[in-house]
Order: sequence, then structure tokens, then C-alpha cells
Amino acid sequence: MLMTIPDVLTLDQVGAMRARLDAADWVDGKVTAGYQAQRVKDNHQLPEGHPLAMELGEAVLGALARSPLFMSAALPLRVFPPMFNRYTGGGHFGTHVDTAIRSDARTGQRIRTDVSATLFLAGPEEYDGGELLVEDSYGSHSVKLPAGHMVLYPATSLHRVEPVTRGARVASFFWVQSMIRSDLDRTLLFDLDQGIQRVATEAPASGAAVALTGVYHNLLRRWAEM
Repeated sequence: MLMTIPDVLTLDQVGAMRARLDAADWVDGKVTAGYQAQRVKDNHQLPEGHPLAMELGEAVLGALARSPLFMSAALPLRVFPPMFNRYTGGGHFGTHVDTAIRSDARTGQRIRTDVSATLFLAGPEEYDGGELLVEDSYGSHSVKLPAGHMVLYPATSLHRVEPVTRGARVASFFWVQSMIRSDLDRTLLFDLDQGIQRVATEAPASGAAVALTGVYHNLLRRWAEM
């Protein structure tokens, strides 16, 4: 399931982050890439464990916790500490699949990367190129969102970032280990959750929402990994 989560951050929050990120010391993005990804990766990142990355990452995690749509779609068990990258001057990231298991450099905790996330910190008017292209069984999907918006997609997907030919593409990126390993099962639960909310709004006296909520939680209980 590929999904846009709008307004994870406000424009004021984005502006405050960008003021600090634009003045930061960036390093070659290859330092966090696996062997195959190093061959196709050309961008810059804040180092893992950098004080600014840790501070801004906590702000991103706080925003995610306040997003019901993110919680419903990702069903997060663990979230890898958000990282930050920057593409300029033809920078790009060729077609790749994200590493299946990642370790937090600070704690050593490992997570399985079920869901990949990109939170855009630059608006589409600020740069040319830089589209995130995600491939699935229905073709290739181009994603270039307003600042403060986020996209979620299965970490199993082939994806790439097109070359940035003008300006700077700045984003936060991270991974989620979901309570529900299967993307198909997560999609079913998300659709059911959205349906329950519609029924509760449109027919609050019917009792159907209560019955469907029971089905939702019983499926979650059956499929969840903790």
C-alpha cells in the first residue's frame, strides 16, 4: 500500500527545521548505504547520532504520534530514528530495495523494515527533479509532495529518487517495523478501520460500528507480532 499522509508537520515546523538543516554540516549519504545501494546513491545526510538529527528526529516522532492516519496505516511496533537527507546538483538514488534489518547506532536495537517513509521538507516549487518513483505490480508511481507531507510505501518495493537538477530536495526518511508484517494484511486492516469510521459517522445508531470494531480487533489480535 502506497499512501500519502498530509500535514504531518505544519509549514511553521518545516520552516524551523529547514533553517537549522540548511546550516548543518552534511556528509556523504553512502555512509549509511548497503553494498548494492552504495553503487547508486549520490546524496548527503546528517550522520546517525548527530545532535541535530536526534533533536529533529524526536520532533518528527512526536508528529507521527499525533497522526491517526499514520497509526492506522502503519500500525507501528517500532520506528527507526528519523534521518535527514539532501539532494542537489544532480544528486540521485538509483533503483534499490531498502535493507531488510537496520540497527540503531545508539542503542543497537534492530528493527525489521516493513514500511518505508519519506517526509518532505522542501516544497515541489523549490527544486526540479527529485521525484520518488516506487514500483509495484501496478507500475511505477511518482511521488513529489508539498513540504510537511509524507509518503508511506512497502519497504519491499523497488524505488529510486530521480536526479535533482535545480535547488535542493530535503527530507526526513525512516522505517517502521509494523505489528503486521504483511502489507496485504495491513491494507485490509486499514480499509476496515476507515470503513468503521465512516459507519460510525453516517449511521451512529446502527450498532454496526461496534460489531465491525470487534472484527478489526480480533483480526489484529490474530495477526499482530509483538
